Amino acid sequence: MLVENWMSKPAITIDADAPIVKAVKLLKQHEIHMLPVMDSERLAGIITARDLYKASVADTDPLKRKDLPDLISSIKIRTVMTDRPVTVQSDCTVEETAETLLLNRISGLPVVSRRKRVVGVITKSDIFQLILILTGDGKRGIQFALELKDQPGCVKEITDSIRNFGGRVSTILSTRERAGAGNRRLYIRIYDIDRPGFQRLKEIMKETADLLYVVNHEDQTREIYHREELPRVNSK
Repeated sequence: MLVENWMSKPAITIDADAPIVKAVKLLKQHEIHMLPVMDSERLAGIITARDLYKASVADTDPLKRKDLPDLISSIKIRTVMTDRPVTVQSDCTVEETAETLLLNRISGLPVVSRRKRVVGVITKSDIFQLILILTGDGKRGIQFALELKDQPGCVKEITDSIRNFGGRVSTILSTRERAGAGNRRLYIRIYDIDRPGFQRLKEIMKETADLLYVVNHEDQTREIYHREELPRVNSK
Protein backbone atom coordinates (compact mmCIF):
# COMPACT_ATOMS: atom_id res chain seq x y z
CA MET A 1 0.00 0.00 0.00
CA LEU A 2 1.92 2.97 -1.30
CA VAL A 3 1.23 6.58 -0.40
CA GLU A 4 0.75 7.53 -4.06
CA ASN A 5 -2.37 5.34 -4.17
CA TRP A 6 -4.03 6.87 -1.09
CA MET A 7 -2.91 10.50 -0.99
CA SER A 8 -5.11 13.44 -1.95
CA LYS A 9 -4.02 14.80 -5.32
CA PRO A 10 -3.28 17.14 -6.86
CA ALA A 11 -2.01 19.05 -3.85
CA ILE A 12 -3.67 22.41 -3.17
CA THR A 13 -0.70 24.74 -2.62
CA ILE A 14 -0.11 28.42 -1.92
CA ASP A 15 2.72 30.82 -2.66
CA ALA A 16 4.90 31.94 0.24
CA ASP A 17 4.30 35.61 -0.57
CA ALA A 18 0.53 35.33 -0.76
CA PRO A 19 -1.50 37.04 1.99
CA ILE A 20 -2.81 34.70 4.66
CA VAL A 21 -6.37 35.69 3.77
CA LYS A 22 -5.87 33.68 0.57
CA ALA A 23 -4.91 30.65 2.66
CA VAL A 24 -8.12 31.03 4.67
CA LYS A 25 -10.16 31.08 1.47
CA LEU A 26 -8.43 27.97 0.12
CA LEU A 27 -8.88 26.04 3.36
CA LYS A 28 -12.57 26.91 3.47
CA GLN A 29 -13.15 26.30 -0.24
CA HIS A 30 -11.57 22.85 -0.26
CA GLU A 31 -12.53 21.91 3.33
CA ILE A 32 -8.95 21.07 4.28
CA HIS A 33 -6.68 21.99 7.19
CA MET A 34 -3.21 22.21 5.65
CA LEU A 35 -1.55 23.77 2.60
CA PRO A 36 1.97 23.15 1.27
CA VAL A 37 3.69 26.52 0.79
CA MET A 38 5.71 27.01 -2.37
CA ASP A 39 8.58 29.39 -3.12
CA SER A 40 8.76 29.25 -6.92
CA GLU A 41 8.67 25.46 -7.46
CA ARG A 42 10.35 24.61 -4.17
CA LEU A 43 8.49 23.44 -1.06
CA ALA A 44 9.18 26.15 1.51
CA GLY A 45 6.85 25.13 4.32
CA ILE A 46 3.29 24.35 5.32
CA ILE A 47 0.47 26.50 6.65
CA THR A 48 -2.32 25.06 8.78
CA ALA A 49 -5.55 26.28 10.29
CA ARG A 50 -3.71 26.36 13.62
CA ASP A 51 -1.04 28.68 12.19
CA LEU A 52 -3.79 30.99 10.95
CA TYR A 53 -5.46 30.87 14.33
CA LYS A 54 -2.23 32.01 15.97
CA ALA A 55 -1.95 34.83 13.44
CA SER A 56 -5.48 36.06 14.08
CA VAL A 57 -6.43 38.78 16.51
CA ALA A 58 -8.29 38.50 19.79
CA ASP A 59 -7.94 34.69 19.74
CA THR A 60 -10.76 34.50 17.21
CA ASP A 61 -11.00 31.66 14.73
CA PRO A 62 -9.84 33.19 11.41
CA LEU A 63 -12.06 30.85 9.41
CA LYS A 64 -15.13 32.51 10.96
CA ARG A 65 -14.15 36.18 10.99
CA LYS A 66 -16.02 38.26 8.42
CA ASP A 67 -13.64 41.17 8.90
CA LEU A 68 -10.52 39.06 8.43
CA PRO A 69 -9.40 40.59 5.09
CA ASP A 70 -9.10 44.05 6.62
CA LEU A 71 -7.27 42.75 9.68
CA ILE A 72 -4.63 40.56 8.15
CA SER A 73 -4.46 41.41 4.44
CA SER A 74 -0.87 42.60 4.81
CA ILE A 75 0.44 39.46 6.55
CA LYS A 76 2.35 37.13 4.22
CA ILE A 77 2.24 33.36 4.40
CA ARG A 78 6.00 33.05 4.86
CA THR A 79 5.85 34.99 8.14
CA VAL A 80 3.53 32.50 9.86
CA MET A 81 4.16 29.20 8.04
CA THR A 82 6.07 26.26 9.47
CA ASP A 83 9.31 26.00 7.53
CA ARG A 84 11.36 22.83 6.95
CA PRO A 85 8.23 20.68 6.96
CA VAL A 86 8.28 16.93 7.43
CA THR A 87 7.51 15.21 4.11
CA VAL A 88 7.01 11.71 2.78
CA GLN A 89 7.88 10.30 -0.62
CA SER A 90 5.13 9.00 -2.87
CA ASP A 91 6.66 5.51 -3.01
CA CYS A 92 6.72 5.11 0.77
CA THR A 93 4.22 2.73 2.33
CA VAL A 94 1.18 3.92 4.24
CA GLU A 95 2.57 2.13 7.32
CA GLU A 96 5.78 4.17 7.13
CA THR A 97 3.71 7.33 6.77
CA ALA A 98 1.52 6.51 9.78
CA GLU A 99 4.68 6.02 11.85
CA THR A 100 6.01 9.40 10.68
CA LEU A 101 2.75 11.13 11.64
CA LEU A 102 2.81 9.54 15.09
CA LEU A 103 6.48 10.26 15.78
CA ASN A 104 6.13 13.91 14.77
CA ARG A 105 2.66 14.33 16.33
CA ILE A 106 1.21 15.88 13.20
CA SER A 107 -1.99 15.28 11.26
CA GLY A 108 -0.78 15.52 7.66
CA LEU A 109 2.22 15.58 5.34
CA PRO A 110 3.10 16.94 1.92
CA VAL A 111 3.92 14.09 -0.46
CA VAL A 112 6.93 14.60 -2.71
CA SER A 113 8.32 12.75 -5.70
CA ARG A 114 11.89 11.51 -6.05
CA ARG A 115 12.62 14.87 -7.70
CA LYS A 116 11.23 16.67 -4.61
CA ARG A 117 8.14 17.94 -6.44
CA VAL A 118 4.98 18.21 -4.36
CA VAL A 119 2.56 15.67 -5.82
CA GLY A 120 -0.07 15.40 -3.09
CA VAL A 121 -0.95 15.46 0.59
CA ILE A 122 -1.71 12.59 2.94
CA THR A 123 -3.48 13.02 6.28
CA LYS A 124 -4.70 10.93 9.18
CA SER A 125 -8.15 11.03 7.59
CA ASP A 126 -6.79 9.31 4.47
CA ILE A 127 -5.23 6.59 6.64
CA PHE A 128 -8.43 6.17 8.67
CA GLN A 129 -10.32 5.66 5.42
CA LEU A 130 -7.84 2.98 4.38
CA ILE A 131 -8.23 1.22 7.74
CA LEU A 132 -12.00 1.10 7.26
CA ILE A 133 -11.56 -0.40 3.80
CA LEU A 134 -9.06 -3.00 5.02
CA THR A 135 -11.20 -4.05 7.97
CA GLY A 136 -14.38 -4.47 5.96
CA ASP A 137 -16.43 -1.43 4.99
CA GLY A 138 -17.46 -0.24 8.43
CA LYS A 139 -20.15 -1.76 10.60
CA ARG A 140 -21.13 -4.85 8.63
CA GLY A 141 -20.82 -8.61 9.01
CA ILE A 142 -19.41 -10.45 12.03
CA GLN A 143 -15.98 -9.80 13.51
CA PHE A 144 -14.00 -12.41 15.43
CA ALA A 145 -10.79 -11.80 17.37
CA LEU A 146 -8.84 -14.84 18.53
CA GLU A 147 -5.39 -15.91 19.66
CA LEU A 148 -3.90 -19.22 18.60
CA LYS A 149 -0.63 -21.07 18.28
CA ASP A 150 1.56 -19.58 15.56
CA GLN A 151 2.22 -22.68 13.48
CA PRO A 152 1.92 -23.66 9.81
CA GLY A 153 -1.69 -23.99 8.69
CA CYS A 154 -3.18 -22.25 11.76
CA VAL A 155 -4.97 -19.58 9.71
CA LYS A 156 -6.20 -22.07 7.10
CA GLU A 157 -7.73 -24.23 9.82
CA ILE A 158 -9.84 -21.31 11.01
CA THR A 159 -10.87 -20.15 7.53
CA ASP A 160 -11.77 -23.72 6.52
CA SER A 161 -14.09 -23.91 9.53
CA ILE A 162 -15.77 -20.66 8.51
CA ARG A 163 -16.33 -21.89 4.96
CA ASN A 164 -17.60 -25.28 6.18
CA PHE A 165 -20.48 -23.46 7.84
CA GLY A 166 -21.27 -21.39 4.76
CA GLY A 167 -19.45 -18.26 5.87
CA ARG A 168 -17.54 -15.97 3.52
CA VAL A 169 -14.28 -14.48 4.73
CA SER A 170 -14.08 -10.77 3.93
CA THR A 171 -10.87 -9.68 5.65
CA ILE A 172 -8.16 -11.19 7.83
CA LEU A 173 -5.63 -9.19 9.83
CA SER A 174 -2.89 -11.16 11.57
CA THR A 175 -0.25 -10.01 14.05
CA ARG A 176 2.08 -11.30 16.77
CA GLU A 177 1.79 -7.99 18.64
CA ARG A 178 0.17 -8.37 22.11
CA ALA A 179 -0.01 -12.14 21.65
CA GLY A 180 1.58 -14.59 24.07
CA ALA A 181 4.90 -16.27 23.31
CA GLY A 182 4.56 -18.52 20.28
CA ASN A 183 1.07 -17.18 19.47
CA ARG A 184 -0.50 -14.84 16.96
CA ARG A 185 -3.77 -12.93 16.92
CA LEU A 186 -6.31 -13.01 14.11
CA TYR A 187 -8.99 -10.42 13.41
CA ILE A 188 -11.50 -11.84 10.93
CA ARG A 189 -14.63 -10.37 9.38
CA ILE A 190 -17.13 -12.78 7.81
CA TYR A 191 -20.46 -12.64 5.98
CA ASP A 192 -23.23 -14.99 4.81
CA ILE A 193 -23.46 -17.36 7.77
CA ASP A 194 -26.78 -18.43 9.27
CA ARG A 195 -27.50 -18.40 13.00
CA PRO A 196 -27.00 -22.17 13.65
CA GLY A 197 -23.71 -22.08 11.73
CA PHE A 198 -22.62 -18.97 13.62
CA GLN A 199 -23.26 -20.60 17.01
CA ARG A 200 -21.42 -23.79 16.05
CA LEU A 201 -18.53 -21.81 14.61
CA LYS A 202 -18.08 -19.99 17.92
CA GLU A 203 -17.89 -23.29 19.76
CA ILE A 204 -15.25 -24.63 17.36
CA MET A 205 -13.20 -21.45 17.73
CA LYS A 206 -13.33 -21.80 21.51
CA GLU A 207 -12.03 -25.36 21.18
CA THR A 208 -9.17 -24.55 18.80
CA ALA A 209 -8.14 -21.06 19.91
CA ASP A 210 -8.55 -18.45 22.62
CA LEU A 211 -11.59 -16.46 21.49
CA LEU A 212 -11.16 -12.80 22.51
CA TYR A 213 -14.41 -11.27 21.28
CA VAL A 214 -17.20 -11.50 18.74
CA VAL A 215 -18.95 -8.42 17.37
CA ASN A 216 -22.06 -9.23 15.35
CA HIS A 217 -23.00 -6.12 13.41
CA GLU A 218 -26.02 -7.85 11.93
CA ASP A 219 -27.66 -8.48 15.33
CA GLN A 220 -25.89 -5.55 17.03
CA THR A 221 -24.48 -7.82 19.77
CA ARG A 222 -21.04 -7.95 21.38
CA GLU A 223 -19.50 -10.82 23.30
CA ILE A 224 -16.24 -9.93 25.06
CA TYR A 225 -14.36 -12.94 26.41
CA HIS A 226 -10.97 -11.39 27.15
CA ARG A 227 -10.13 -7.72 27.40
CA GLU A 228 -7.16 -6.90 25.21
CA GLU A 229 -4.34 -5.19 27.09
CA LEU A 230 -3.48 -1.81 25.60
CA PRO A 231 0.09 -0.49 25.53
CA ARG A 232 0.89 2.29 27.92
CA VAL A 233 1.06 5.71 26.34
CA ASN A 234 3.44 8.36 27.63
CA SER A 235 1.32 11.50 27.93
CA LYS A 236 4.30 13.81 28.49
